[in-house]
Amino acid sequence: MPTHLQIIALDKIAYEDDVDIVVLPGEEGQLGVLPRHARIVTLLEPGEVLTRKSGEETSLVISGGFAQIGPDSVTILSDAAEYAEDIDMDRAEVARRRAQERLTNRQAIPDLDMARVESALLRSLTRLRVAERVAARRRRQAPGGQPPRQEN
Repeated sequence: MPTHLQIIALDKIAYEDDVDIVVLPGEEGQLGVLPRHARIVTLLEPGEVLTRKSGEETSLVISGGFAQIGPDSVTILSDAAEYAEDIDMDRAEVARRRAQERLTNRQAIPDLDMARVESALLRSLTRLRVAERVAARRRRQAPGGQPPRQEN
């Protein structure tokens, strides 16, 4: 009996499928959800949502949010969600550098904007970490431990 997972971002339904397990970035660490889980509603931190279905893993990055968990379904509401494979590493690195530069010049940033800068830094670091982990996993799974050949 699988669990139905739906990840809803502001602009789209980012993911919807039946899964064997889903691992969520909870406030106090990772939260694994299997079928017949107790009903809860919980806050989520920015991080990776990992799903497994028939041995295949899928990774998405969310910006935080809420999860409603029931015995046969999980619904995640998040401002943003994207597949790890779709992350533009160069763009995420530029965002990380920009946020770190702004944090270095704290005197010029009002308190309200400081929270936004810290949030942007956390998002970019999360996106980079998850994308790098997924890329490393793919390299290990390629025949001979080498990255898959790219055709030009």
